[in-house]
Amino acid sequence: MKEIINPKTAPAPIGPYSKGVKCKGFIFVGGQLPVYPKTEKIVEGGIKEQTKQSLENVKTILEAGGSSLEKVVKMTVYLKDINDFNEMNEVYKQFFKKDFPARATVQVAKLPRDALIEIEAIAED
Repeated sequence: MKEIINPKTAPAPIGPYSKGVKCKGFIFVGGQLPVYPKTEKIVEGGIKEQTKQSLENVKTILEAGGSSLEKVVKMTVYLKDINDFNEMNEVYKQFFKKDFPARATVQVAKLPRDALIEIEAIAED
């Protein structure tokens, strides 16, 4: 049976999807844009600031579901510009120190709200 994770401390979805879903021992976090929850606007700055906010949003949803970043097994990072890969990784390494999750990083043509990044995750609960 699935359980919807919908913390008010994470940005509201901009479409018909859940922030997170807990099912069969895992938490699936929907793509998180770099939206600051209190204003519902994209954070100011470049890829570093946007990466940090997207990861903070993932973290908030995981914790609301009883998990944590340490339990992430897979992430997908969508970048507007693959040339931001190294700067994104600089921030990413601040959140994941060892036993890194599996990850795919791809460049996409466009992201909602003209964001530079979107991140989704799968974690153990």
